[in-house]
Amino acid sequence: MESKFAHILVFLLLAFSFETFNAQSEGLEFIKLLKELKYVHESKPNLGCQGKLRWPELIGVPAQYAKGIIEKENTFISDVQIILNGSPVTADFSCNRVRIAVNILDYAVSMPVVG
Repeated sequence: MESKFAHILVFLLLAFSFETFNAQSEGLEFIKLLKELKYVHESKPNLGCQGKLRWPELIGVPAQYAKGIIEKENTFISDVQIILNGSPVTADFSCNRVRIAVNILDYAVSMPVVG
């Protein structure tokens, strides 16, 4: 009986971890979001912020590792927040803040950007 419970628990954890792959596999929507983000950053160059502004290479990596990379690559960032994907956040913009949206396994599920 305990073995079945363990299998069910592992299955649920794995099912939630595939959110990252699901987000990337919806090709057209993902490309559309990237184009919109590119337009925002091109229409407002650097948004008055210094240093690197986005980290697409960090999608799917552990949150603490992503946080270290962000802090290393942009020394102007002083507030790196790790939040559960879908959590409510404030709509204000800050050049020294990056939010890393993670799944329940603590892996980044979207591109961290300055904001």
